[in-house]
Amino acid sequence: MLDWLTEYALWTGLFLLLLSALTRKSLAAALGWAIFGVFWLGQPGRYLEVEDYFNVALVLAAALLSFYIAWLVFRKGFSRAGYAWASYAAAVCGIVYFPFAEIEPLKAGLIGFTTAVTVQTLQYLSVPVVMQDWNLMSLNGKSVELILACTAIESIALFAGVILSVQAPLGRRALALAVSVPTIYVLNIARNGFVLMAYAYSWFGADSFDLAHNVIGKAGSVAALLAISYVVFLLLPELLATMDELAAEIRHPGGEAA
Repeated sequence: MLDWLTEYALWTGLFLLLLSALTRKSLAAALGWAIFGVFWLGQPGRYLEVEDYFNVALVLAAALLSFYIAWLVFRKGFSRAGYAWASYAAAVCGIVYFPFAEIEPLKAGLIGFTTAVTVQTLQYLSVPVVMQDWNLMSLNGKSVELILACTAIESIALFAGVILSVQAPLGRRALALAVSVPTIYVLNIARNGFVLMAYAYSWFGADSFDLAHNVIGKAGSVAALLAISYVVFLLLPELLATMDELAAEIRHPGGEAA
């Protein structure tokens, strides 16, 4: 029952956020953010089951932020451009990401495609990797299973959302999207290959997988995303200005809506 309610909240919240972007109706955005907050409140249980307390804190923070933005938008409408942009960006991010996260055939298709691309790339580079299953790569007698997080869909959805929703000329938005999304995916394939090879050949000893995946891989991903963000901000200075305005408004809400 709880799963049904949270899923219902997810798609309803996304629909309302998208509706607000298309109609410029701030009430739809406020309701969308509030319902989105309900969705996030339904998520801690799945992380508590596996004792992932970091993600428990993360989804609770997302719920609180969603409720706070809902209150701000309800109180002030779209009197600040940042509120409309955040609502549009959240809708686009969710529409890109959640179908792959929640619909099993799409999730399996994306994971399988990423597994195949990783394997074919390594084979092209003369690495004798074998695709054992639709989501399983094997090298030197060791196997690595790919999950949704290994597809970079989260980062792709984030960049797509913030780029497509900003008020800027279409040509520059398209260029920013063309620069960021393919780069993220290619670097993710390289990351998957690096993790597999480091683990298969024990590059870092007994803890090769953990070091390659959780330390080097994640640090590299953060560095790459920061570099890509810098390029996107150069192409879309409007994006940085809008984000600054929204952050300032969230920290210190101004007066009543005009």
